[in-house]
Amino acid sequence: MGNETSFATAPPELSQSDFERITALAREHFGIVLSEGKEQLVSARLAKKLTEHNLRSYHQYYKMLVEDRTGSALCGLADALTTNFTDFFREPVHFTILREFVKTYSKSHSRLRLWCAAAATGEEPYSLAITLLEELGRGSSCKPSIDASDISNKALKKAREMTYAADRLKLVPADLVKSHFLRGEGQWKGFYRVKPETASLVTYHRINLIEPLPEMEPFAVIFCRNVMIYFDKQEQERVVNRLEALLEPGGLLFIGHAEGLVGLKHNLQYLHPAVYQKPSAGLFGARR
Repeated sequence: MGNETSFATAPPELSQSDFERITALAREHFGIVLSEGKEQLVSARLAKKLTEHNLRSYHQYYKMLVEDRTGSALCGLADALTTNFTDFFREPVHFTILREFVKTYSKSHSRLRLWCAAAATGEEPYSLAITLLEELGRGSSCKPSIDASDISNKALKKAREMTYAADRLKLVPADLVKSHFLRGEGQWKGFYRVKPETASLVTYHRINLIEPLPEMEPFAVIFCRNVMIYFDKQEQERVVNRLEALLEPGGLLFIGHAEGLVGLKHNLQYLHPAVYQKPSAGLFGARR
């Protein structure tokens, strides 16, 4: 075998001390909480990193993480430990609520700013772009834009490519596929690419939600779904308050159905399951 470092059977053993050191880094830098009992998951997800970096142990990997001054190794850790699973129009009721909000909002505003704060590989921000274009029409006086962000450089690279296998569009109605996607031919048969007009609504950034956020104008709508499940309650509260501060009065915050704001201090008003609104004089669809 010589000096090969790939492992054909099983990766090196992840010691308890290395597990604790590596997960402490993940928590410190990304807010990701991996408690005792997650050793096998961490080992499985980081095994490829050992091969990728030609390392023989998780201790060597930990040393690489703390000694790397570029930040790229830590970004790779975040990529490995987070799940970027998503779908177009995931949780469809959220998009129905969004359309109703947009219908009302566009009557009195010339701009409509959205933030997709956990963009993953792009399915969600492009679903938002399709929803806005379908509701507003192509020549609307209310101009929409979407800022999309994620912590994972790998996911953002995929999102910017705008190309998806046909089975990824299974939840997209056929008429919307025709209106907003280009069908691949030749070597790209079986793939679809988001049309430039639709994609032009979306601008991507890398943002770590547990770090101080960049300076941004307030948003009418923020989608931050299925990311706070990685955080403890204290971090969840900090993130929710940062998001609340960036919402316009009356603006909506969408979170994942597996998440909730129970037990967190905030000023948002419950609107629908996993949908909250920043108070204003006239609340959209508020429940009394």
